[in-house]
Amino acid sequence: MKKRDIIACLIAGELIALLSFGIFKNFGIEQKALYWMLPVFTPIFCLFCLYVAFILKKRIPIIWQFAKFILIGVLNTVIDLGILNLLMYEFSAFSGLFFSIFKGISFLGATTNSYFWNKFWTFNSKKRIHKKEFSQFFFISGAGFLINIGTATIIVNAIGPQFGLSSKIWANFGAVVASFVGMSWNFLGYKLWVFKKK
Repeated sequence: MKKRDIIACLIAGELIALLSFGIFKNFGIEQKALYWMLPVFTPIFCLFCLYVAFILKKRIPIIWQFAKFILIGVLNTVIDLGILNLLMYEFSAFSGLFFSIFKGISFLGATTNSYFWNKFWTFNSKKRIHKKEFSQFFFISGAGFLINIGTATIIVNAIGPQFGLSSKIWANFGAVVASFVGMSWNFLGYKLWVFKKK
């Protein structure tokens, strides 16, 4: 594993840990041990998982790139949920039109982060940023945006809270499911079209 991969992995892991605090706060989770353990153990866990993928890449070459994509996907999800929870907390709105608007704002924040991490680390694109690649990325991301928002809106507004879950927890459940559906679309689009090696 290259030094660059180790450093990127540790930075992503640390950001995941630190950005999770806002989500925990919105849920009323105030355990002090969690606040010092996460910044220590999350980067180590991320590095361990990436190292396993590095070993497995000899047998399954795509696993290395996919593991990096998943790590950045988790970071993007935490950014997405962090912004979403902050907006829901500030405006006390957990469903309806405001939820969809908040989800759109949080998705755009996560997508901007996604472009830079995926271009320069996951897919290791050497090309300079140019209009065609940028527009392709945002086309795929735009479709992912619609898939993400649509999935979250269906789960939160059309289906509504299930299994006795509160609207706050259900809104986060809908956001997580939507993120994974959108992430699958984005990986295929980025790999096969946007950052495709010529």
